[in-house]
Parts: sequence; C-alpha cells; structure tokens
Amino acid sequence: MLKKQLEYIRSVTDFKPQIAIVLGSGLGDMADEMNAQCTIDYKSIPDFPISTAPTHRGRFVFGRLSGKDVVIMQGRVHLYEGYSPAQIANPIRLMRKLGAEVLLLTNAAGGINRNFSCGDFMILNDHISSFVPSCLIGKNDDELGVRFPDMSEVYSKRLNRIIENIARKNNIDIKKGTYIQFTGPNFETPAEIKMAECIGADAVGMSTAIEAQAAKHCGFEVCAISVISNPACGISNTPITGNEVEETAQSVSEPFKMLIKESIKEF
Repeated sequence: MLKKQLEYIRSVTDFKPQIAIVLGSGLGDMADEMNAQCTIDYKSIPDFPISTAPTHRGRFVFGRLSGKDVVIMQGRVHLYEGYSPAQIANPIRLMRKLGAEVLLLTNAAGGINRNFSCGDFMILNDHISSFVPSCLIGKNDDELGVRFPDMSEVYSKRLNRIIENIARKNNIDIKKGTYIQFTGPNFETPAEIKMAECIGADAVGMSTAIEAQAAKHCGFEVCAISVISNPACGISNTPITGNEVEETAQSVSEPFKMLIKESIKEF
C-alpha cells in the first residue's frame, strides 16, 4: 500500500520535504501561509484514509516555510472515524518515505493539569497510549523499523529545547507535560479524567500518541505541541463542546503559528 501511494505522489511531485507537520483542530489555516508548490487531496491517493472531522481539509501541502522544505498534513484521521491504528499510522509512514526526517505534531487537548488554562501551549515530553491499540500490532515491516522499538524518548529532547527557547524569547508561556490519548468521539467522563490524572497525564485528546508511536518506529525525530482548548471533564463542571475546542484553538492561532515557524528554522 505504501509503495503504491508513494508512486502516486511521486507521479505528481518530486518535492522532498525535510520536515513534516500535522495540523490539528482549529490550526489548519497555517498551511495557507506557506509558499505552496503542490497540494494533493487525500481522496486522490490510492487506499488513503480520508479526514471526516470538521475543519480538517484532508490534503497534503508541499512547499517552503521558514526557509525549510515542508510537507503539511492539513487534517488528520482518528480512531473515532472508524480507522484502524495502522491506517492512522499510514500517513506518517508515507511522509517518512517521502524523505522527511523531523515530524511536528499538533493538537487541541483538554487540560487535566490544574495549573493549565485555556489557550496555554504544552510541549509533549511523554505520552500514555495504553488505552488505544498499538499501530505496531501485526506483522512488522522491517523496512520501516524494528519489531520491538524503544519508546524511552518518543519526543526529542533536542527539538523540545528549541521550542522552549523560542517560546521564552517571544514571551510565550509554554508548559510541558504528558499527553494521554483516548479513542473518542465522546469526551471523557469525570471518573476517566480522575484516573488519567492519577496515572500522570497533564492533557487529554483523541489523536497524536498513535502517530508519534508510528513516527518513532519509522525513524522520525518527533516533537509535539498541544493547545489546551478546554478544562477536561471534572476539572471544570461546564459541559464540553466541539465548538469550544475549535474556538479556543483558533483564538491562539497567531502566536501558535509564530511559535511553529520560528522553531522549524532551527530544527
């Protein structure tokens, strides 16, 4: 499948990215600001999973951003859309095959850490993926990575230092923490958030950990940033809505885009 998809993209463009970026909820318009050389809709790629989540445009954008050759996923796919972990890993593996060596993942997440506020940014320094199936279950593709990949440093300390330094220089208060992925599409119950808090999670969402797992397996240097879009259920007594998540992510999109663009200059 990857070979067929790679052949299709190479029939459209010979662009070789250095950096791959996945844009999460409310953050997709960043792709409109780059010097795009080519766009490819997911639906045109053979056997490729299609984004169905609101605001996820569902396309690859190839071009220059901050002086680097970049491929952006303008929208991702999720378990709650009915896709398997292997299908979610597929776009990550494809971008690695295209030549990208660094992967930046972004998402909108619920805040579990009580010191976090809506609109905060959080650098991921670890994740908990125990509540979603691994994308590595099944026969291993030795061309991608080893059967039993080490996950002691999924998120690159080097890249995290760069992001943290850029934030400090630009007076952006950035947090660090552990992200936990659940399947969705329902938001979590107060009891589930209490459990997540007990096992060390600082933020919760419905993406990212599977993608990071796949990326580490296939040799990417990985980093990830969450926008804290809402207090997780039970942290606040206010019911959570999808619109709230989108609105908060969009409200901080300008400093977020600046943080990304300045960081990738130094990646």
